[in-house]
Amino acid sequence: MKRDIKRYNAIFWGLVILLFSITGCGNKKEEMTGINITALKGPTAMGMVKLMKESEEDSPNDSWQFTIAASVDEVTPKLLQGETDIAAIPANLASVLYHNTEGQIQVLAINTLGVLYIVDMDGSVRSAEDLRGRTIYASGKGATPEFALEYILSANGIDSEKDLTVEWKSEHSECVSALAGFSSEDSGNGAVALLPQPFVAAAQAKNENIRIALDLTQEWDKLQESADQGAMITGVIVGRKEFIEENPEAVKKFMDAYKESVEYVNQHVEEASALIEEYNIVSAAVAEKALPYCNIVFIEGEEMKNKLSGYLNVLAEQNPKSIGGKIPEDEFYYFR
Repeated sequence: MKRDIKRYNAIFWGLVILLFSITGCGNKKEEMTGINITALKGPTAMGMVKLMKESEEDSPNDSWQFTIAASVDEVTPKLLQGETDIAAIPANLASVLYHNTEGQIQVLAINTLGVLYIVDMDGSVRSAEDLRGRTIYASGKGATPEFALEYILSANGIDSEKDLTVEWKSEHSECVSALAGFSSEDSGNGAVALLPQPFVAAAQAKNENIRIALDLTQEWDKLQESADQGAMITGVIVGRKEFIEENPEAVKKFMDAYKESVEYVNQHVEEASALIEEYNIVSAAVAEKALPYCNIVFIEGEEMKNKLSGYLNVLAEQNPKSIGGKIPEDEFYYFR
């Protein structure tokens, strides 16, 4: 009899253990789908720092792996080869990749609005008209900086080939060096530079004479009929369609956490700046000065579609190749 009781007890507790393992009861940590996430060294990575920090600590998100890339050339191959599941990339590139992959890339959210600024050193630029006759040092040919500058110039009746000179550099730092080295007897005809944040703040930290002359986001908005149509958009967060469809809950949790991170960065500038320095994006001092001008956002759903489609329409009218030849279909936009 005792032997039978022991056998029944063993069977009973074996079933209990099996039940716990199947249902996930007890103290077992919920398993999370691993996500490889890549952001560019700049505003897109700056908006993720709280999420990145939480992922390093004991949290439900510790299966998320983050990479900060120096240029978009590092991001695109990883995204296309499946090494990265979610990535922050320029808005127009998202459209190009959507077409090139026959719809295998989807936009999850807008994460950065306009971050481009015209800076000068003599205080003589007050409007787009003041750019006539100038030399503009810029980097980002073939990308958002070129498209935005060309649109604003042409909309203001300025021919970029006849009315001024644009010298394209490979790095933002080259623009700053060229600007500082430019000399002109007529200060009203001095050179200017086109720079994004946080590089504007970094340049100002090294040269106190550099001044923000024009906010290209404001100049762009002046040319639009409404805020939803054609808003300047620098960056978006995209995902591989296959990954999104196979891991819908993981994608939703990531988006919720990313949104919280963006809100934290915008509301707690000093604390966020310390994290930005910790991840070697820029120094805390530069980050603290730049964040109010970085336009870091998290816009999803219908508002995302309205703003992004309007922006892509503006680019398509100017240069269809900049968005991959045509406006993306509705499947380009992710709705949860």
